[in-house]
Amino acid sequence: MATTDPILLSDVNDNLLPRTLAGPIFEKSVEQSAIMSLAQRAPLSIDANTSIPIPLDVPTADWVGSGARKPLSSGGIDVKQMSPKKIAVLIPVSEEVVKTNAGGLWTQLQRDLPTAFARAFDHAAIHGKSMKGAAGPFAEHLTATTNAIELGTASQANGGLWADLVNGMDLVVDDDWDFTGTVADPRLKPKLLLATDTTGRPILVDTTTPGTNMANAGTLIGEPLAYSRGVSGKQRRQSTSTDSGLRALGGDWSQAAYGVGMDITIRISAEATYIDEEGGVHSAFQENLVLLLAEAFYGFVMGDAQAFVKYTSAGVTS
Repeated sequence: MATTDPILLSDVNDNLLPRTLAGPIFEKSVEQSAIMSLAQRAPLSIDANTSIPIPLDVPTADWVGSGARKPLSSGGIDVKQMSPKKIAVLIPVSEEVVKTNAGGLWTQLQRDLPTAFARAFDHAAIHGKSMKGAAGPFAEHLTATTNAIELGTASQANGGLWADLVNGMDLVVDDDWDFTGTVADPRLKPKLLLATDTTGRPILVDTTTPGTNMANAGTLIGEPLAYSRGVSGKQRRQSTSTDSGLRALGGDWSQAAYGVGMDITIRISAEATYIDEEGGVHSAFQENLVLLLAEAFYGFVMGDAQAFVKYTSAGVTS
């Protein structure tokens, strides 16, 4: 958000980020989350005791004669219960920074929070894990599918990387699902652009769309493509994260749904204490810090895991 007038902390409710910031933050979170760019959105209640039924399968209708017995759907409806799960991040900020550049602080938060939330959401929805490798918040995750293709399997004479991608699509389509898009790790992009046929001609054109960020990046094998570091799990500049070897995941995105809570909240304190990664206890008051606690609610459910296919990189293990 471009700001000309300074934003003072005294003007900010200490429990809720202003709506002028909350709206754009959630909007960017959707843009930067590859999963959210392809999956269907559903309403999400932040009441922990309420869950939302999400029909992910289409019932089968058929013709019926006048006065005849109505046909029973052969497809059925797979109803999923979506429950809200909280994402949180605690940010210690120097009190001097807050006092001298509050407007800049909010601008920085608007850039950083969407990325932080999108990374955590994609990682959990894809791998079923937290950012630190513990069990994730959602009951289901996309890599539960047993459909898998190892990239580099097809020889150059037989189509190379293009054939690998299409063979993965075939696994999904042959099982009567639609193939509606792919989420990919950024490490895959150079491989796509370097892929050539037997005469050295590029097989794939540039897969990005000008003016967009990592998500909504363009198309791949004729369907929407979005990039996310949550695919491999190897986050940039985070030494503790590991590469799972997953390079892409495609399939029928009508079988995945997500929800977003109503508001993002930021609590501000200059007196609270916090515990760092090594277990050390810090006093914001004693160390002249302002603690910003950002929280948001998201939900994720999916239908049949076999509606998706994993594309893995040869020789990479987590």
